[in-house]
Amino acid sequence: MRQFTDQVRRFLTSEDGPTAVEYAVMLALILVVCIAVVTSLGKSICSTFSSVNSSLGGS
Repeated sequence: MRQFTDQVRRFLTSEDGPTAVEYAVMLALILVVCIAVVTSLGKSICSTFSSVNSSLGGS
């Protein structure tokens, strides 16, 4: 029983779990920002290419 309580105490005082969760949350936020930026740039680039294409006389 003593070994079990030692393991529980070590688990509760360990900072590996919360640190991993914090990194996962930061990664998720970074991914959301990257997806938003790529989507925004994609729309902007598409409209730029469309205007260039129409000014060059493309169909």
